[in-house]
This record gives sequence, C-alpha cells and structure tokens, in this order.
Amino acid sequence: MNALLLTADDILRRARWTTQSSRPFAALGTLVTCICVFGLFYGGVMGTFGGVLGDRAWQIRYSAVKVPLLLLATFAISLPSFFVLNSLFGLRRDLGEAIRALMATQAGVAIVLASLAPMTALWYASSDDYQAAILFNGLMFAVASLAAQWLLRGYYRPLVARNPQHRVLLWAWIVVYTFVGIQMGWMLRPFVGSPNTPVSFFREDTWGNAYVIVGKLFWDVLMQ
Repeated sequence: MNALLLTADDILRRARWTTQSSRPFAALGTLVTCICVFGLFYGGVMGTFGGVLGDRAWQIRYSAVKVPLLLLATFAISLPSFFVLNSLFGLRRDLGEAIRALMATQAGVAIVLASLAPMTALWYASSDDYQAAILFNGLMFAVASLAAQWLLRGYYRPLVARNPQHRVLLWAWIVVYTFVGIQMGWMLRPFVGSPNTPVSFFREDTWGNAYVIVGKLFWDVLMQ
C-alpha cells in the first residue's frame, strides 16, 4: 500500500519516470495499475448508494469495475485518431512520450477520484435522493477532470517547448476524449444504481446515443 501511495504521489508531482522512463512499458504498466486500483476504489464507494447488502452488493462490484473501464476504454477508443493526428503533424517521434503523458493523466483522474471518495460516502450518508446522488458524482468527476487538465498541461509542457504544434494536438485530444467519454459514460450506466430498480450491469437502453437523447431533451424543452 505504501508503494502504491508513493507511486500516486509521483504521478501527481509529474515524476520523470512517468513519461521519460528507460523502461516505458513498465511505466505504462504501473500507470494502468494505478488507474485500476484507484478507479475500483472510487467506483466501489459510488455503488454503495442504497445499501451494501443483498443484491446491492452486486452494484458495488459493477460500479467498481465500471470506473477504470470508463477511463481505459475511452482512452483506447480515442488513441487511434490521436495517432493519426500526430502522424499528420509530423510529431511521431514524440508519440511515445505523449501517450505516456496522457496515460499518466488518466491515472491522475483515478487518484483524484479516490481522494474524493470520502466526500461521496458522506453525501450518501446525508441524503437518500437518487438524482442528487447522480449529480454529486457528476460533480466529483468534473472536479477530477479539471485537476487532470492542470496535470496534463504540466506533462505536456516539455513537448510544447520542443514543438509548439503539440499544443494543437493537446486540445485535439481533449476534444476527442471528451466526446468519446460522454458517450462511454452513457453506455456504461448505471454507475450509482437506483434502489428502486433491479441491479444490472447495463441498462436496457445501453446502446442509445447520448448526444441524440440530450439534443431531444433540449428540443422538447424549447418546444413546450
């Protein structure tokens, strides 16, 4: 546990090994491990809404798995387009360091989320409102995402200093990752799980399009 916490501290401090290790695959493995461990922790706490006994124990397991799955799947889906853009901009030489910077940022998101888990538990103990619980978890993800943006800019600073075009690629990654992440978050629902519905890994409308549904909601509101 102490080694894991020291690794988390290295990631938040942008230690040199995270992006410039002489053993890049080992560094990537360590970063993925952090994403899984800290993501599982926050997801487990997220799934405790409505209780921990009986079928609700399955919601804890499902939610625990879904947080690292969300982070890693969004990263994997966004990566091919990022690879192509780096090739088009002539930045392939720095691709390995850029990918490790992005992966370290994913680990940072998981670490920040884990640090916010006690606040989520306190919220659950203070309120039994399901919609409020969803909004609160959304706020926790927003806080973690903002912290990650700061972390990512620090990781990308040497790359931008080497070639200013990396700044364009950084913003391109943020746009693509956000677009994919919203849809992945929609598909992986429920993360919290309503106490009034049976526990399930996916909802019946899993394969809906988040943007179409949100757009329809806005349209319906405007037409009222």
